[in-house]
Amino acid sequence: MKLFVLYCKSYKTDVKRVVRLAESIATFNIQNISFFVSAPRSDLPLFKEYLNGRNVELIADEDIVKSSPRLDPQRLWQLPGSLSQQIIKSEFWRLGASTAYLCIDSDSLFIRPFQASEFITPEGIPYTMMDEGRDLLEDALLNKKPKVIHDFQIEAELIQRLFDRVGRRYSFGPFPLVWHRAVWESLDTEYLQPRGMNFVDAILQAPIESRWYGEALLRYQAVPLMPCQPLFKVYHYAWQLDRDLRSNIGSDQLAQLYSGVIYQSAWEREMDWPSEAGNWPSRVARRLRRSLGRV
Repeated sequence: MKLFVLYCKSYKTDVKRVVRLAESIATFNIQNISFFVSAPRSDLPLFKEYLNGRNVELIADEDIVKSSPRLDPQRLWQLPGSLSQQIIKSEFWRLGASTAYLCIDSDSLFIRPFQASEFITPEGIPYTMMDEGRDLLEDALLNKKPKVIHDFQIEAELIQRLFDRVGRRYSFGPFPLVWHRAVWESLDTEYLQPRGMNFVDAILQAPIESRWYGEALLRYQAVPLMPCQPLFKVYHYAWQLDRDLRSNIGSDQLAQLYSGVIYQSAWEREMDWPSEAGNWPSRVARRLRRSLGRV
């Protein structure tokens, strides 16, 4: 078992984005850290075609599910992709590929050289993304987006109540996140199994996998808590990207603080496979906004 790997869960719609991610890893991965990508078995031939010649280990989502003894595959595959992918990401540890892994999304890319020490300590303890989300919440205040603040509070309080934790509302994101198998295992053995639950039940109860991980870490302390700030610059909302574009803040500037950057897939629909989604007027409108520097 390896100490640390990179892992991305994807679908055929995002295969071009995964290629871009893989290319950035090939450029900046100075320690040749293994990179795993999983997708539905039916999508794997497409990924093999697009990733041909690149140092990527492909896995079928079904094999991850099969490694989880208490998941009901039929029930899982009936869920919308936004939920099923959270379960697959969180069950990757069961394959035994690594002790810890950086769970990274398809719309991510690295922007500077990186090595394992940015994500785990020499002893293999993960750096855990954990703060109170104030940068995002302050942005929401400035841009008069009260729903962002409301949603953050509701999400945090939901899982805190499930763990009977009273106190500050923490954020355990954004992605990418470093996850340790011992934390997921403690959640399973200490919380889910005694309640007759599996991770499908957990996600249906509270669909935020990063908060399940974070609250389980605080409760069961399977590994020491080594908090960190976001590893990538994540543009959650259009106003954030617009602000940086207008301030001429690009990858060179961001690389001083972050290993990579994430743009929302909805802003880069030209990268959808096999072609940009949406009807003709919506495609034209998106391209016009991009040409004007708007997302």
